[in-house]
Order: sequence, then structure tokens, then C-alpha cells
Amino acid sequence: MSLVGALPFLKPRLSPSVSPGRQRRHTLPASEFRPLNTQDAISVFEIEKEAFISVSGDCPLHLDEVRHFLTLCPELSMGWFEEGRLVAFIIGSQWDQDRLTLDALTLHKPKGSTVHIHVLAVHRTFRQQGKGPILMWRYLQYLRCLPYVRRAVLMCEDFLVPFYQKSGFKVQGRCSITVASLTFTEMQYPVRGHALMRRNSEAIGFPQTVLLLEEQTQRLESVLLLEEPIQRSESALLLEEQTQRTEPEPADV
Repeated sequence: MSLVGALPFLKPRLSPSVSPGRQRRHTLPASEFRPLNTQDAISVFEIEKEAFISVSGDCPLHLDEVRHFLTLCPELSMGWFEEGRLVAFIIGSQWDQDRLTLDALTLHKPKGSTVHIHVLAVHRTFRQQGKGPILMWRYLQYLRCLPYVRRAVLMCEDFLVPFYQKSGFKVQGRCSITVASLTFTEMQYPVRGHALMRRNSEAIGFPQTVLLLEEQTQRLESVLLLEEPIQRSESALLLEEQTQRTEPEPADV
């Protein structure tokens, strides 16, 4: 399947048009999920710098590295925009080994079946709203319709392990990569559902899978807006488990 079959998962999701007299006060603003490009690099780096430097003293990706990956593999990035403003993003690249090595920080391996998630960050004014778990959930669903992807991996500091576990990642062990005095835990997520996604994506322009993803994203956003921060990631993981249980098995070819 070509990448074209996966692009419906990144299509804009706009709020339905409602006449001013009937518009609800709490209607979510127009949102768009799309791959990032080099023109987004400065906005990406500003969000990343504010999110990481105060905590870790460094950024996972510097500005030239952001541009590097958005040039080589923009299809493995995802930005969440609200009314044209970048509020959260993920940047990934392909990797071809079982475990991460120092080369994984700078290289993109087009023949690899693993997506290395370099960074997930949310703009400071949009934190504590569940946007991190929602974006990660949506990104993992998107990876499921890329036929060459079999798993996603990342490395994180120990205090972030529970956050990613609630999104479905499993601990692989200590990462061999260190940055100055920082050490990391390596985690992975098995990507499943390729046959179903491939069949639906090639069948019609707006497959039922895409419509279901849109409904689930909206439902998850509505639930998370009402929950306390500690519950938000748990709701994202629950929705992921429900999606896997309710998906039909692919038809025999």
C-alpha cells in the first residue's frame, strides 16, 4: 500500500458548521492533524525547547535535527493544530535494529520496520488537557495503516515510564544511549492491524475505519476534558483496548 492510503488518517477534522444562534458555548475549536514540514520547524523547536530544557537541560532534537527529519521522513511526524496554531507534535523516523543505538538519534533507515519516536511535546498553554495521550493514540492508529511498520520504540527518562505505559508501551530495559549524565529506559509498542487498514484504505476514499477513528478521537477529547489529569492517560489506553477488541478480522485473501 502506498502512503496515499494512509493519508485519510491525517485529514482535517473541523467542527461542524452551526448557526450562531444555535452554537454551543463549549464547542471544540477547529482541529487539524497533519504531517509536519520544514516550515513548521521553528514552531516545533520553540515548543520542544520550553518543554524539555527546564526539566532535562537539553532537547531530544535540536533545530537542525528537526529540519533533518522533517526533510527525510515528514510522513512519520504528526502535528496537532488548533485554529492554525501548533499545539502538540510527534516526530519519528525509521529504524532497522532490535534496540536503539547512538545512530538512532540522527539516522533515518528507510528499510526499517520500526518507528523510533524521537519526541512528543505539547505547548505549555495546552498542557493538563489530555492532549499528549490523545496525540499519541492518534499517531499509533496512523502507524497501523503503514504496511512497513511493525512496532514503535522510544527512550525516555524513568519518571516518564508510567505515562508511556498508559499509552500501551512496554519496557524493554535500560537503553544503551546516554546523554551527559542522563540515562533512559527503552520502550516499545507492537503495531497491529495492517491487513484491516490496508483493505479499508484501498477500498474507498473515506473508509469506515477513518470515520470510526474520527468518532473515537472526538469521544476521547470530550471525556478527557472532564477528567482529572491522572485519569486521562488511562482513558486513552482503555479506548485503544476497546478499538482492538471491536475491530473485525481481515477477510481471507
